[in-house]
Amino acid sequence: MSRVLIACDKFKGSATAAEVVSALGRGILSEQPEAVVEELPVADGGDGTVDAALASSTFEERRCAVTGPYGEGREARFAFGSEARTAVIEAAEACGLRLVDPEALRSRSVDALSATSAGVGELIAAALDAGAERIVLGLGGSATSDGGSGMLAALGARIRDATGAPVGPGGSGAALAASIDTAALDPRLRDTEILIASDVTNPLCGPDGAAGVYGPQKGVPPARIAELDAGLARFGALVERSLDAAPGAWTEHPGAGAAGGLGFAALAVLGGKMRPGIDLVLDLLHFDRAVAGADLVITGEGRLDTQTLSGKAPAGVAARAQGIPVVVVCGSSALPRERALAAGFREVFELVGIEPRVDRCIQAPVPVLERVGRMIGARLPELVA
Repeated sequence: MSRVLIACDKFKGSATAAEVVSALGRGILSEQPEAVVEELPVADGGDGTVDAALASSTFEERRCAVTGPYGEGREARFAFGSEARTAVIEAAEACGLRLVDPEALRSRSVDALSATSAGVGELIAAALDAGAERIVLGLGGSATSDGGSGMLAALGARIRDATGAPVGPGGSGAALAASIDTAALDPRLRDTEILIASDVTNPLCGPDGAAGVYGPQKGVPPARIAELDAGLARFGALVERSLDAAPGAWTEHPGAGAAGGLGFAALAVLGGKMRPGIDLVLDLLHFDRAVAGADLVITGEGRLDTQTLSGKAPAGVAARAQGIPVVVVCGSSALPRERALAAGFREVFELVGIEPRVDRCIQAPVPVLERVGRMIGARLPELVA
């Protein structure tokens, strides 16, 4: 009797991680009814991280009202584990790019330089209200480029312009900051461990910074990228001076440019520690305990390519599989077979290898995933040998 651990990420825009692992599990059991199948939806710190935590029995869903990226009120979720006093937060729940109408971005009917991260600060405050002593903050998919100024203001920081008035929202507001006082930050933060889940290594400013690399996808017009970058540089320097830090100590820190500078604010002002997202999530889900004694590990994501090897969920799962055979399931793969093998994957199963119509794989992935599961089940003795 074989024991199989299924630890897959979502297939973005197609199926949630829970749907993926469940479909694969059903397929395997239809071929190997005596097998022991354990389902463990995972994430890499971006979208889906809260869902992965909630799939575990140790976390429960909490909801709160927050400010959306363009000032609109919305409800956001986070996961809270009472036993470990840990909250899992996704910045995208409050200020995610997915919350902005794509047509508004294309037509530039919204000013991307005014998008605010205030809702992230409100989420953190809600987690503190719930009794969190540790916060895991996932930074993927934000619509903002405000250097984290909105988040800091929502947590009590006083950020003012040259006239003494509070600065406006977004990167355009942060650019006008003349003073910042962090003395009034929520005092509970001093006793709270902040773990930042991000694989981004960009600094806050410069050619590889938040504005230059990520601004265009958030709707920042090309002609205003330099303006945004200069404003973030001024804001970053102001924060460093206020903290008596050396110039560049935080603005040039790897990951400071994550989520439009949320990484910078979380590192410099909140005292956060940055860790690879997949490792944080696997620790939260007690992956090492779950994988012990397994005969086969199945992992996966929607698209397998060279980026997979740079901190994405399948690579993280394979690295921590404790020598157990690992196979990967994906919608499609652009990763040469030899590189997949070198990364620790014994076999690659593609949905398009079973259902050549890509639209069906994307729009109705569950039946195809079940077929892949049956294929893995039929080959189980070979795969675990």
